[in-house]
Amino acid sequence: MEHDIKKLIVILGPTASGKSDLAVEIALRLGSGQARKKYGINGAEIISADSRQVYKGMDIGSGKITPDTKNSSNFSTGQAKKKYIFTHKGIPHYCIDVASPKRRFTVAQYQKLAQKAIKSIWRQNKVPILCGGTGLYIQSIVDDLVIPEVPPDAKLRAKLEKLSTDELFEKLKKLDPRRAENIDRHNRRRLIRALEIVIKTGKPVPAPSFAEVCPRQNMP
Repeated sequence: MEHDIKKLIVILGPTASGKSDLAVEIALRLGSGQARKKYGINGAEIISADSRQVYKGMDIGSGKITPDTKNSSNFSTGQAKKKYIFTHKGIPHYCIDVASPKRRFTVAQYQKLAQKAIKSIWRQNKVPILCGGTGLYIQSIVDDLVIPEVPPDAKLRAKLEKLSTDELFEKLKKLDPRRAENIDRHNRRRLIRALEIVIKTGKPVPAPSFAEVCPRQNMP
């Protein structure tokens, strides 16, 4: 009888710290006959949690694993028969090369892809391994953050840019006191993004740690 597993292994650390190799080693061990017999599982698959590895062509310095075979279809489109981008040592990897560097890719988009991958892995009676160095990506999955999908508003940002940093902070404190308590009051980028969310949605930012819904490279 198969075990009803709903487990998630998380490997978090900086680039070039050996995370990817460790994830593959664990996946290979969990796919062994001994593990299948002992734990009643069919192996493991890996989900990248790296804000650079999601971009196609961004290979240098991102620590991407070299694929055994590359899938011509993209997991994010839902058109691939095999719902992963590539395999390494026979282990499927998700959330790599899923976005164009010419377009913004948000934490909300990553969360949807990763959650879809996790459910797919669970359905196969396997264990998902979330591996990477982008803390907010991992937190969006582990803590199931409620992330507002608020696209950048150039006009609103231009208006907010005219305010001083102190004025931005005071405005945020009035509109979203809880967020103002934990934000870096000297970080204009985060202040503007937090204000953008609360102004566009009419609601406070849903999680205190939700400081970088929009990746750094997407802010002007």
